[in-house]
This record gives sequence, structure tokens and C-alpha cells, in this order.
Amino acid sequence: MRWLENMRQSTALLGTPNRLVHIGDRESDIYELFCEASKLGTHFLVRTCVDRLAVDGKRTVAAEMATVPAAGMHRIEVTAEDGSVSEAELELRYACIHVLPPIGKQKRYPALDLTILHASEVAEPQGRSRINWKLATNLPITSVDEAIEKLRWYACRWKIELFHKVLKSGCRAEAARLRTAERLTKLIAVFSVIAWRCFWTAMIARAAPQQPAEVALTPAEIDVLDRVVRDRANPPKVKTLSVYLAKVARLGGYLARTHDPPPGNILMWRGWSRLADIMTGAELANRPCG
Repeated sequence: MRWLENMRQSTALLGTPNRLVHIGDRESDIYELFCEASKLGTHFLVRTCVDRLAVDGKRTVAAEMATVPAAGMHRIEVTAEDGSVSEAELELRYACIHVLPPIGKQKRYPALDLTILHASEVAEPQGRSRINWKLATNLPITSVDEAIEKLRWYACRWKIELFHKVLKSGCRAEAARLRTAERLTKLIAVFSVIAWRCFWTAMIARAAPQQPAEVALTPAEIDVLDRVVRDRANPPKVKTLSVYLAKVARLGGYLARTHDPPPGNILMWRGWSRLADIMTGAELANRPCG
């Protein structure tokens, strides 16, 4: 129900359902969701786990896709659990398939023409599971470039997971014990802004490290970081955003060694939390007494 309600509420709030693409993991592989999207005039991109009946009901989607020739290849970088980064080569197959509803629901729901996209790793990797994405969408895919675009859209879903991790582990939203739903809604709204800033700074430190520090920090925060966190040996003449975000992460326990990966969301959360306390102390120290 939450998947259906999310689709209904988001399309109602934005008022332009044809501009929306609802992206979900295998938990959202629900035939009712596909039909609801068709009813609302909106779009979806879902990772599937159910091998549904297709065409005339005598074959399944997987059987149909097995006959589809490979349309092209796509290379991506994959990070294993031990932090090592490797390159994976994916074989792309896509086709528009007439998908049937579950047998027990065929009187209530119509059959749908969906685009099925399979991206499978060619070689068996070492130290991690083989990539095998099976996606379904009501958007057309007519070229390899469009197929890669949909894969990149789905890959963005992991950023949503990271945002929720900051919201739950950092802000501890689930630990709130407020008496009314209205108060809880307001608290989560504030927490969402905080979690977004933490997540955004972790991402921008990787995507645009050479930007000026003022992109993410106030002049007062920059001044405090220069005083509290010492520069490394041979600091750059122009201190960029990455230098100061590394200082924030060092407040949270980041070692900032030469070969260390960029700081993650949890380290950034701890750093921002400590910086907020230091900023409060600095502000109080500058106030006149008496």
C-alpha cells in the first residue's frame, strides 16, 4: 500500500504525472503498481523479481527475453564489500513485451505492454556477486543509449538509500517518541533538511572537489575550521571545497591519509555534528558578558 500511496500522493502534489518516473527496488515489483501508473498517466522504472506470464500465457518474461539478441555492451565501476573497485562489462537486452497479470487477478487487471531491460555481467567476477539487473518500465527504449540512461536512473536509487541511512542512523528519526503524528511529521521535515545537507556535502566532495569552500560552508564555519583543524603538510595555496570538507570529516574521525577513500555519510554526519557544537561555543564566546 505504501508504494501505491506514494505514487498517488506524489503525482497529486506535483500535478504533472507525465513528468515523473517512480523508481523502486524489487519490493516495488507489484502488478497493481504498474496498473496504477497507467491509470495516473505517470511512469515507473522497477527492478523485478517475479517472472510473469507473457504474450499468450504459455511463456514467461524470462523465456521471451532469452530469445532477444544482445543490443550492446556497457561498462560500469563496481565497489566490492572490501572497498576494492573493479570494472564490470554488462550485456544489454531490451524488448517491449505483452505482460499478463497474475492468474488470480486477471479479471481485475488488464494486460500491459511493458519495456523489459536486462543488464547482465558477462564474466564471473571475483570477490563479489555477479550483476544481473532485470528492470521493467512503461517508458520506451529504442536504442542502447536510452537503455544506458535507464540503468543510470536506477543506479541513482542507491543514493536514496544513503539519504535514509543518514536520516535513521544519524538523525535517529526512528527513535523519536512524540505523542502525535503532526509533531512527528514536523520533526522528520527538519531532520530531512539536515540529512540532505550531510548527504549532499558527501556527494559534492566527490563530484566537484575544486569548487570554492563557500559553496557549502559559511565564512564563520571556514574560520572555525582553520582554527580547530590544522592543515596537513604543504597545504594548497587555494583551499578548495574538498580541503574544508575533509576537515569537517576529520572532526568526525576521518584520518585523511593519502590513499584513504573520500569520507562517507556517517563520518560527515559526525563531523557536522561536532562542528555545530563548536560553532555554538564560538558564538557564545564572542558575546559580551554583563
